[in-house]
Amino acid sequence: MDTLQDWLAHCERLHPKTIELGLDRVRAVAARMELRFECPIVTVAGTNGKGSTCAMLEAIALQAGWRTGVYTSPHLVHFEERCRIHGEIVAGAELLPHFAKVEAARQDVSLSYFEFTTLAILSLMAASKLDLAILEVGLGGRLDAVNIVDADVAVITSIDLDHMDYLGPDRESIGREKAGILRAGRPAIVSDPVPPQSVVEHAQAIGADLWLLGRDFNFSGDKQQWAWAGRGRRYAGLAYPALRGANQLVNAAGVLAALEALRGKVPVTAQAVRNGLAMVELPGRFQIVPGQPALVLDVAHNPHSVAALAANLDAMGFYPTTHAVFGAMADKDLAPMLARMGPLVDRWYFTDLPTPRAGSAAHLQALWQAGETRKDVAASTHARPMDALRAAVAAADPADRILVFGSFYTVGGVLEDGLPRLQAKHLGP
Repeated sequence: MDTLQDWLAHCERLHPKTIELGLDRVRAVAARMELRFECPIVTVAGTNGKGSTCAMLEAIALQAGWRTGVYTSPHLVHFEERCRIHGEIVAGAELLPHFAKVEAARQDVSLSYFEFTTLAILSLMAASKLDLAILEVGLGGRLDAVNIVDADVAVITSIDLDHMDYLGPDRESIGREKAGILRAGRPAIVSDPVPPQSVVEHAQAIGADLWLLGRDFNFSGDKQQWAWAGRGRRYAGLAYPALRGANQLVNAAGVLAALEALRGKVPVTAQAVRNGLAMVELPGRFQIVPGQPALVLDVAHNPHSVAALAANLDAMGFYPTTHAVFGAMADKDLAPMLARMGPLVDRWYFTDLPTPRAGSAAHLQALWQAGETRKDVAASTHARPMDALRAAVAAADPADRILVFGSFYTVGGVLEDGLPRLQAKHLGP
C-alpha cells in the first residue's frame, strides 16, 4: 500500500462493523506496538464542545512555546485534518509508516476503521517528541479506543443526548460512559455547568481530583471582557475567544482549569492565554464566511448543539431571509433539531450525504413537513451539499443569510473546494 488512501480503504474493508466499542482488541495491538507517550496527555470527552476545547488548549500551549500534538475526529474534508503536530496538519506521507506498524502488530486481530486509524495517529504522535498531547475521545469514553491512553488530565465538556444506541437512553447513562476517561488521583475537569450525577459519583468512587465548574473554577463577564478564577489563580480582563458563540466561555473555562491542573508540567503565562484565545481557529464551528449573502457553517448535529446554534444566530441580528442547507445522519434526534430551527429558517435546502448512515434528503424533508407550522416556508431536495448551497446562493439576496449545518459531512461537503471560492459573493459552477 503506497498511499494514505490505500491504507484507509484497507481499514474500511477490515472489520464488519463501523463502530464496535471495547478496548481488548485495540489494547492488545497497542501493547505489541509498545505504544507509549513521554509527555503529559490531556483527553477530552463530551457531547459538544470537544473540538473547541482541544483547539483552545492547543492554541494557548503553542503560544507558551510548547510543541503540541492534537488528535480529533471526524474530519471535515481530508483525513489528515485529524492530526496536527505543532499547529500544522500532518502530511499523509508521514502517517504511512505508522499504518504499517499497526498492520504488522495486529496479526489476527480485526480492528475497526476508527481503532486502526486511532492507533496509527497515536503512534505518530508518540514519535513526534511532543511537550503536550491533546486527544479528543471519539464516541463515549469508557470503551473508546482513545481510552487505552492514561491521561494526566481528563476534561469532560457538556453532556447531552447523542449516540443513545451505544451510550444509553439518558444523560446519566451517557455521563457514566464519558466518565470512563477519568483516572484515580488525577485531575478531572468537568466544564458542564450541570453535570450528570453519574460523572460526579464515578470521579469520587475512583478517587479522581474532581474540578467542577461553579465550585473549583468559575468565570464571569460583560460585553467587553471576561474573567476566570480557579484554584490559586485568576485571569482578569480577558478578551473573548476568537471562536464565536456564547457556549465558548464554558469551554474556555474548562480549558483554563485543565492548564492550571497541568501547571507543574506545562506552565503557561497569562500572555500565552490571552494570545491563544485571541488566535484560536476551528473550521465549521459557528464559522462566518465573509461575503454577501452572509454564510454560516456549523457542524451542530444534535438537539443541544442546534439549540446553541439557534441562540448564536439570534445574536447575529436581523436578516430578511435565512436559507438553511441541512443534511444529517438518520440516527440523530432530528425532529427537535428541525423544530428548534423552524422559527429561524425561511427556506430549506435538504441534501443527501455520501454515507449509508445519512438520512436521505427526501426523508429529512418529510420529517420537516410533518412538524412545520409556518405556511410561508419553501423547501427543496438536493443530491450534494454543494448543489444545495448553489441553489441557496442563487435564491438569496445580498442582505440574506445562508446557514449550512447538521453534520460534519454537510459542512465538509461545501468546504471541499476550499474557502476562497466560498468567500466569493457567489459560487460558480
